[in-house]
Amino acid sequence: MDSQVLHIGMDDIDSPQGGCTTHFVSLMVNKLENLGVEWCDYPNLIRLNPNIPFRTRGNGAVALRISTECSSTEILAVLNKAVSSYVQKNHHNTNPGIVIVPNEIPEILLNFSQTAIWRAVPVDYAERILQKYDWNHLRTGTGRGIIGALAAVGNTLVGDHTYELITYRNPNECYLDRDVDPESVYDMDSKFPRHTFSNVDPQTGQILIEPHGPDPVLFGIRGEYPVSLRIACGFVYAGQQIQRWCIFRSNQGTGEHLQHKVMIAELRPYMAAVVEGQVIESPRIIEGGHVIFTIRDSTGSIECAAYEPTGDFRNIVRSLIPGDKVLLHTGVKPASRTHGMTLNVEGLEVLHLAENISYFNPICPDCGKRLKSAGRNKGFKCEKCGYRSTNMRKIESIELRTVSTGLYLPPLRAHRHLTRPIARIGRYNDGRSISLIPRWHSE
Repeated sequence: MDSQVLHIGMDDIDSPQGGCTTHFVSLMVNKLENLGVEWCDYPNLIRLNPNIPFRTRGNGAVALRISTECSSTEILAVLNKAVSSYVQKNHHNTNPGIVIVPNEIPEILLNFSQTAIWRAVPVDYAERILQKYDWNHLRTGTGRGIIGALAAVGNTLVGDHTYELITYRNPNECYLDRDVDPESVYDMDSKFPRHTFSNVDPQTGQILIEPHGPDPVLFGIRGEYPVSLRIACGFVYAGQQIQRWCIFRSNQGTGEHLQHKVMIAELRPYMAAVVEGQVIESPRIIEGGHVIFTIRDSTGSIECAAYEPTGDFRNIVRSLIPGDKVLLHTGVKPASRTHGMTLNVEGLEVLHLAENISYFNPICPDCGKRLKSAGRNKGFKCEKCGYRSTNMRKIESIELRTVSTGLYLPPLRAHRHLTRPIARIGRYNDGRSISLIPRWHSE
């Protein structure tokens, strides 16, 4: 049989109680190599719309792109058997999906993938695509896994992309502390400031490469170049042993989910949307430390929220006043019994600052005390010396603003996987990966 290119999408092979899709993929990399496949790309770790409520952790799917003489039926049989032994069964939020697309990816799938980055995609839409093309696939449970699997295949990362080297511990020791040494991470971060990103939160010193769930991931280093990640990994020490590792090419840190500017009247639940508007109500703090404000555009108005985990970012939001024009990076929260549809603000660009004008009563010309109102349309009076005037007017004072125009983001510890950090502004890795480095995964 002649070689053919197969695009293998996988998703939802994890659960809140353990397992990990990327860990499963790292195992499959070795299994597929034993079948003699050739790699067309690094495994693609595709982060999807982070606002979807049905996700497990990170809403990430993976695509493997291989050249092989095996049929898609043979490959699916291998993967199906592996999934059956790996996945945690009977968890309502785990619905593994695998799709194998041969050769050229059709345009409908490319468009599907772009939609899944920022919109909620129904399962039946994914199923209609599968029925049309009759691709070999595995569908389980609710079928949500096939959404991510198809979306991963359709996102070929032809634009900006990054890399992540993920290390894994023994899955039987996931109950133990990972014990990643903070000092080693600080050292690595200082040595690779231009080649890696989002390793440490500079405000708190919190280590960001180490997850906290009961999954096999030990730590993951995100960066611009595979070779740099290999070197950087050698500087990080952990109490648990690295059992395996793999480099992924990804859309993490690219801001790919925030490419669509949406008018307020067109917003829908779970969208990832860029929304421009004018502040019409001063921000206020509510229970829990969340900051709420309201914006409007030509089509309507909506409440916006900077939630407590965004830390000092809330101070920027609190400094906004009515009249300010802003461009918000948001996720749309659906309405509930306690609030209407709300924008979850994950980034803020101040476009224009309104003048912050305050008005004060004039000073008494006789004794220098501040005058009081003498009543509606009756001018001012001095309570100390008795001076009165109907000709004086309030004094206008333009207050200095504590915020400037420009882009503001929450601290790194509050970023989504897809958020483009300040460190990556101006950095773009355009085009497909040309060649793979000699050793990009463990044996």
